Amino acid sequence: MDRINLQQKFSLFTEQWDPRIIAQVNEYQVKIARIEGDFPMHRHEETDELFFVVQGTIRMDFEDRQVPLGEGDLIVVPRGVLHRPHADSEARIMMFEPAGTLNTGDVKDEHTKEKLERI
Repeated sequence: MDRINLQQKFSLFTEQWDPRIIAQVNEYQVKIARIEGDFPMHRHEETDELFFVVQGTIRMDFEDRQVPLGEGDLIVVPRGVLHRPHADSEARIMMFEPAGTLNTGDVKDEHTKEKLERI
């Protein structure tokens, strides 16, 4: 039951597209990441994903549209929906998803992180 400060947690790493676990709520993990550029289009067949923009701006790309998000915005991507987060410049995001959810969903490439660090 310790306090978690997001800015302090973000100061512990600089790598982009490398999510870190900062908390667990029942079977769900709270993760943070620094992102910039494009991520691969992917989907999670078994779970929804929540993305919250802590700092900066991002765009969530879908097959049929793009959704811009700014600081304080969040979006829930329903299970099975093809999506890709994008940031023109570095942004900081928080994600909420079931433990063990692979960051690249149904795609495996250089962005795939099989084991996440807890900070």
